[in-house]
Amino acid sequence: MDFMRILPGKPLNDGACVLRGGVNFSVFSANGTQVYLELFKSAGDSKPWRTIALDPKINRTGDIWHVFVSGLKAGALYLYRVDGPDRPEEGMRFNSKKYLFDPKAKAFTEGSAFKNMDNAGEVPLSKMPKCIVIDDDSYEWNGDRQLEIPLNKSIIYEMHLKGFTASSSVSHPGTYRGAVEKIPYLKELGVTAVELLPVQEFDENENTNSNPKTGKRLTNFWGYSTIGFFAPKTGYSSNKKDGAAVNEFKDMVKAFHAAGIEVILDVVFNHTAEGNEHGPTLNFRGFDNSIYYQLVDEHKEYYINFSGCGNTVNCNHPVVQDFIIDCLRYWVSQMHVDGFRFDLASVLCRDEKGFPLAEPPLTRRISQDPVLSHTKIIAEPWDCGGHYLVGGFPGGRWCEWNDKFRDGMRKFIRGDEHLSTEAATRIAGSSDLYSASGRRPVNSINYIVSHDGFTLADLVAYNSKHNEQNGEENRDGTDNNLSWNYGFEGDTVNPKIEKLRIRQIKNFFTALFVSQGVPMFVAGDEVRRSQGGNNNAYCQDNKISWFNWDNVKTNQALFTFVKNLIAMRKSHRVLTRTKFFTGAGSDISPADISWFGADTKLTDWTKASRFLAFRLGGGAGNEKLEEDSDFYIAFNTDIHDKTITIPPATVGRKWYRVVDTSIEDDTCALTAGNEEFLNNQEKYVIVSNSAIVLMSK
Repeated sequence: MDFMRILPGKPLNDGACVLRGGVNFSVFSANGTQVYLELFKSAGDSKPWRTIALDPKINRTGDIWHVFVSGLKAGALYLYRVDGPDRPEEGMRFNSKKYLFDPKAKAFTEGSAFKNMDNAGEVPLSKMPKCIVIDDDSYEWNGDRQLEIPLNKSIIYEMHLKGFTASSSVSHPGTYRGAVEKIPYLKELGVTAVELLPVQEFDENENTNSNPKTGKRLTNFWGYSTIGFFAPKTGYSSNKKDGAAVNEFKDMVKAFHAAGIEVILDVVFNHTAEGNEHGPTLNFRGFDNSIYYQLVDEHKEYYINFSGCGNTVNCNHPVVQDFIIDCLRYWVSQMHVDGFRFDLASVLCRDEKGFPLAEPPLTRRISQDPVLSHTKIIAEPWDCGGHYLVGGFPGGRWCEWNDKFRDGMRKFIRGDEHLSTEAATRIAGSSDLYSASGRRPVNSINYIVSHDGFTLADLVAYNSKHNEQNGEENRDGTDNNLSWNYGFEGDTVNPKIEKLRIRQIKNFFTALFVSQGVPMFVAGDEVRRSQGGNNNAYCQDNKISWFNWDNVKTNQALFTFVKNLIAMRKSHRVLTRTKFFTGAGSDISPADISWFGADTKLTDWTKASRFLAFRLGGGAGNEKLEEDSDFYIAFNTDIHDKTITIPPATVGRKWYRVVDTSIEDDTCALTAGNEEFLNNQEKYVIVSNSAIVLMSK
């Protein structure tokens, strides 16, 4: 490789880019005074085989440093070093002795910087992962494109890529290929999208805590601490050599698309793995610390921490904005993903000093970017600094994780008093949050649980968190779980408690799938996956977090129930509206929605407590779509059974039972064409802590 010629290159700002005859390297550093490109022959090299010093007069255009290495090919390994002022009090932390990852590296060699880091933050070069040059244009997509499934038709399945198959019998457990092998399961279930917890390169070994029960070192299993924003995690690839993770990730996306399932990435732009002022220098800090991070104004050696993880990315600096947009565009154009969920997204709405912005330029750019225009963009609309934006996330078409739906439905199904009004508002699409800004029900991502907190099975089995194995003396994780164990903490053989817990899980799923908005649930909830009461299992890369595939057999009835609910939702447009209800009807059709008490009288909201019933009119309203069935849906969250009066069916139709969560066999949720005709069209007994769905036809 000594024959390689070094040419000035171009300021493409695309990281390492394979061009005709060689590779163009470009990287940003405004305050650096010298940039060195280090090339390696193998991942385990203890020194580079060639160092290329970039001449500021030749290899710098503005603040982009660039060089073209002729003869170099895809698969080449590299790192950087950057010299410049080391004045932390001014926000400058340059150190020419530090080897740095390219912020736009598209792949990494296998290995861990944190696992081999000494107390001074130094990593032996032979143990440090190397960046890999990738030629994206060499992949054959065979006509694959993003699916663009409408939001109102979407059903999101939040999934940890490794944890989904780590304990399964697939050929390559815990990998992209392993996930592909489980596509038939997902198709049978009926979900339309997988939302993957972070798969952008991270180092799980940054966690230094140990499990007090086993003594084993814990990890950052969830991956919310990104090192390489452009790179799929090598550790999730069955082939960990030569950047093969990139093609394996693309193979996975292509396979999901062929099955009609979208891929949404959970992305973490609010902070990086470099931590606070005591953290390691890995990439951004070494290229231009004062630009990439928010620093304390009068003491720039310290980092503002709205992420709870030591630092906060300076998202609305123009250079960082461009970096984030470039990253999102890359995953859409080169990796074909269908959308993004933004972790702690309120950080994206802060200015360069950390103050909230009414009109953040970044969130508007993301929503209006032409390359991203057909992607799903979902905000977790809060951060650890108290910037809470549920219902008001700025920037246009953003969807939001709706924690008001989560909390309201948890309390209502649990049986708290006077929650019927709150539950009704959430079921109807949360117009109180979204209508004023011109958004619609689909801007609400409805969920009962997410990765962060109890699983659905644990929500009905534990009154308190049990995070003792996290090594933090059970201090971590929220105490506000809004859960109930129904008489016994944890697993029980008491049949009465067991039956009630299963019924409540069914009630939660019923509420989720009859609500307007976009439903999301967590992988394994459909088969009662438990974490043993751990509500913050971020560090548990083991059976606590993994999908237990034995549950599919032992909880087949629950799986079938959820599958049938999803099929029902998909088949009826009254359950998947794109506009808010108006209450309008006609002489021959009932109103698009009507609320009832236990009799046929309209609900007295001043007295409503542990009962909620409503009728969805299939032929009225502002949707202007094809005729649909009417639905009557009721929840009895009281401890007593309730006899209700069913409103009359539309002329020429009769009521049929689709769902009754009190039924303990497979007939609790019936499939299309097999609905149960109700001999008594006027009365129905709703068992305590249960829900029913009736359909007219």
